[in-house]
Amino acid sequence: MTKTPEMTKKATAYGKYIRGSASKVRRVLDQIRGKSYRDALIMLEFMPYRSTDPITKVLRSAVANAENNLGMEPSSLVISSASADNGPVMKRYRPRAQGRAFSIKKQTCHITISVEAALNQDNTEEQN
Repeated sequence: MTKTPEMTKKATAYGKYIRGSASKVRRVLDQIRGKSYRDALIMLEFMPYRSTDPITKVLRSAVANAENNLGMEPSSLVISSASADNGPVMKRYRPRAQGRAFSIKKQTCHITISVEAALNQDNTEEQN
């Protein structure tokens, strides 16, 4: 007899209007996607990138949502999806010689991180 898969609970957190370009944030998110919560925190702590601080903040928020709202255990959580989308661009101007002005674009991004419980391999052992 086959069992139907259970609905997986997923907790999500968003970080909006984070200063930094989406491509630089994606570089970090690609490395932690699919990792466990504990491994991701260790990786983020030792990465040399500026974008790790807001990513860590959003990751901790997603785990807190899973723990408080869905009653999940933080040690069993895995990062199921992580993405960074472009936000609005703040436009500034820098005065240059002879009355000219060069534009400066200060980019922002929106970070989305979802966590869910890791699939246990114990289920297959119990069936045998």
